[in-house]
Amino acid sequence: MESAATGSLPSLDRLAHQKAAGVKTPAPESFEGQILALLPSLRRYSRSLTRSDADGEDLLQDCVEKVLARRGQWRGLNLRGWVLTIMTNLYRNGRRGKARDGLVELDAAGDMAAPEPPADPLERARLDNALNSLSEEHRAVLMLVVIEGYTYSEVAASLDIPIGTVMSRLSRARLRVAERLKADNVITLRRPK
Repeated sequence: MESAATGSLPSLDRLAHQKAAGVKTPAPESFEGQILALLPSLRRYSRSLTRSDADGEDLLQDCVEKVLARRGQWRGLNLRGWVLTIMTNLYRNGRRGKARDGLVELDAAGDMAAPEPPADPLERARLDNALNSLSEEHRAVLMLVVIEGYTYSEVAASLDIPIGTVMSRLSRARLRVAERLKADNVITLRRPK
């Protein structure tokens, strides 16, 4: 980057490589030297904001780029505070942009409704056969807990059976359905290890 007021600005990578290679780096009292001295704490702060190494590195790079491009705006007091303020504002602006774009973190997407895939008639028939192979008691418990989302205690109360019976029937029903689906499979199912 070049600016009429600042001339050629060194990049974060070039500064870090120069320091690591033992090449003459900017004097510690120079603006670039002070930024270079702040890099370890800036890296920790960016990672703590983003909770990610990759996103933290991106934020750090963006921050250093902005600081070097706007060094003419620094008034000579508390460089660390000025740089941390820039980093915090970059992070907040990035989060606002994600919210506007409707982006959702992967962990938060777990409760989002997924679009229904096109129904596979063969798969549906296999599932119907597996469910119909269950006894009425096992099928009732499985449907109330898994499909309807009732708690064990609600199912126990509605079927007038002990909660332990609900849990054992549910366990047996799941096992029988899994065995039936596995037996009908062309490709054997493997459990992740």
